Amino acid sequence: MKIQLAQNYGFCFGVKRAIKIAEENTNASTYGPLIHNSKEIARLDKDYKVGLVDDFKTFQPGDKAIVRTHGIVKNELAELKASGVDVVDATCPYVTKPQEICQEMSESGYDVIIFGDEAHPEIKGVKSYATHGARVVTSVEDLKSLKFKEKIALVAQTTRKVEDYMAIAHYLIPRHKEVRVFNTICNATFENQEAVAEISRKADVMIIIGGKNSSNTKQLASISKENCSDTYHIEDETELLNSWFKNKSFCGISAGASTPDWIIQNVVDAIEKM
Repeated sequence: MKIQLAQNYGFCFGVKRAIKIAEENTNASTYGPLIHNSKEIARLDKDYKVGLVDDFKTFQPGDKAIVRTHGIVKNELAELKASGVDVVDATCPYVTKPQEICQEMSESGYDVIIFGDEAHPEIKGVKSYATHGARVVTSVEDLKSLKFKEKIALVAQTTRKVEDYMAIAHYLIPRHKEVRVFNTICNATFENQEAVAEISRKADVMIIIGGKNSSNTKQLASISKENCSDTYHIEDETELLNSWFKNKSFCGISAGASTPDWIIQNVVDAIEKM
């Protein structure tokens, strides 16, 4: 059986940057999971003494708090800084951008619409920067029951599918006098999604590696499934089953932006042994 990795996969710029920041700040704690990969978080804890705190109020003056790649809610960041906590910001610059856009557009009188998952930490943070509030939608259907001003600003979660974002924009543009559409989907997302679409058209089994709570990994699995029905989303090699590869000739592999190379290599090695 042929095993081939997608042309683009794995760690993106923002995650690489965040991991480097964490490794350079030993004996610190991240507020929330730094990235959506429990195995890499465990490695940082073991090798660099970088822990995990879920409640920002538990930080004490003088503690070192690392802000997760997804960013945090605006007032929580302000409270951390005001309380004397040493804040190290590992927010991905691709996430900082929609935060800035939401604040600027909201203060300029635009209704802000965010395309994404309202429960995702990235969107919780981005939404908090819209001074006068923002609406979060996941589809065109969500828009049909909502009323907006004539001026709209539209941003997207950094890991969403481009086609779905365009559908939202196409619905809004003819219905409002002014719609400002900001391309806030990051380059790595574009590249990884295009690469997984390409390889999944040729493969008869696809393995997508990444955290089960990773938005961008779930998007990769969804795109792969459209072209290859035998697509499996796993976190590591322990989830692989021999039956997936029976009578298969081409195994394609991709990985989410929070998946480290060492996990990907472990999966490849395990498949080869099968």
